[in-house]
Amino acid sequence: MDQPDTPSLYAWAGGTDAFVRLCEAFYDRARADDLLAPMFAEMDPGHARYVALWLAEVFGGPPVYTEQHGGYAHMLSLHIGRGITEPQRRRWLNLMMDAADDAGLPADPEFRAAFVGYLEWGTRLAASNSQPGADPVRRAPVPRWGWGVAPPYLG
Repeated sequence: MDQPDTPSLYAWAGGTDAFVRLCEAFYDRARADDLLAPMFAEMDPGHARYVALWLAEVFGGPPVYTEQHGGYAHMLSLHIGRGITEPQRRRWLNLMMDAADDAGLPADPEFRAAFVGYLEWGTRLAASNSQPGADPVRRAPVPRWGWGVAPPYLG
C-alpha cells in the first residue's frame, strides 16, 4: 500500500514530459512495425500527445486528458470495433517497454513492475473491448494506477 509521502508514478517517471517522450518513442517504433503500422496509418498528428496525457493521468498526473478529451468514455470509443488481436496487443506492449527505455523512464524494478502492470491490464481490456459484439462498460472513471505491493524504497 502506498504511503502518504510516496511520490506518484507520474512524479517518479518525470511528469508529463516523460510520458510525451515515451509516446513519441513508441509511435516512432509503431509506425515502423509491420504488425502495428496499419493500425496507426491514419493517426491524428496529435495522437502521441493524447496518449501521453492519458498515461500521465492514469499514473497520478493532472486530469488533462479527461478535461480536454472526455476521459474514459472517449478512450473507449477509440477502441470499439477495432478487433485488436493478441499478437497486436503483445507487440504494442513490447514496443511500449522498448520505448520506456528509449525515453529514459525509471528502470527500477518497483516502477517498471507498476508500469507493466497497468500496460498489461490496459491492453487486455482494450483488446477485449475492441472485439466484434463486445459490450464494454461505457462510463467509468479514468483508472488511477499506483505502486501496488512494491512502492519505491526511499531509505
